[in-house]
Amino acid sequence: MIKIENLTYVYPSMDDEDGKKALDNLSIDINKGEFVAILGHNGSGKSTLGKLLNAQIFPSSGDIWIDDLNSKEEEKLWDIRKKCSMVFQNPDNQMVATSVEEEVAFGPENLRVENPELRDRVDAALKLVNMTDYKDRNPSNLSGGQKQRVSIAGVVAMLSDYIIFDEPTAMLDPKGRKDVIKLVEELNKKYKKTIIYITHYMEEAVLADRVIVLDKGKKALEGNAREVFSNVTKMKELGLSVPQVTELAYELKEAGINIGDLPLNIEEFLEIL
Repeated sequence: MIKIENLTYVYPSMDDEDGKKALDNLSIDINKGEFVAILGHNGSGKSTLGKLLNAQIFPSSGDIWIDDLNSKEEEKLWDIRKKCSMVFQNPDNQMVATSVEEEVAFGPENLRVENPELRDRVDAALKLVNMTDYKDRNPSNLSGGQKQRVSIAGVVAMLSDYIIFDEPTAMLDPKGRKDVIKLVEELNKKYKKTIIYITHYMEEAVLADRVIVLDKGKKALEGNAREVFSNVTKMKELGLSVPQVTELAYELKEAGINIGDLPLNIEEFLEIL
């Protein structure tokens, strides 16, 4: 499991000798196989948390445990990144090769995985993301959604137990978003990967087992999607929205219509109607 204990992170600042505190005494447990969505407005600390989990940066105080590995132990850096991989918002930021096949192989090669295992991993990962027919293509010639699927294939080929997604659909069109979130669900449900999914799309967060809302580096709300998104007033106070269908039902309920539990998707809303 991932265990975050009293985690604080402070960015150095030239204007402030105390620095800028991004995370403030945060504690979270994430169980193996869980799908956890992390929400928060800009500056809430959610992307900083992702970088800390991936050991790109290190805690100012407190601890992060990835199974039995403490992220403060820099000699364990590569072991942590092998266990806990990250998919970034902009897929172009993590493309390094001139073919899709080489791109997917890049991570395992750095872990010294040799053939025939390397070939098997790459083929399996490309098949999973439905990109086998594009293996000889230059990634720069792919659509945004296809690039993001290649990025995910690279993480899959590393056999990571934990996968952090840092707003992976923010730069995609609706079809690309749909393809990526479907793939994330498959990784979680079928392949039992632990997902830490940072997003600002509430309709995506609804799919998670648990939703955690950050505000000023602290945990503001936590629970399953229904528990969190039923707090419409609190979410608005935090500068966040809720799924559109949930807000519509909330407004109807406020107008005196007997809605019952607020719906999270259109299907639930239709049943209520």
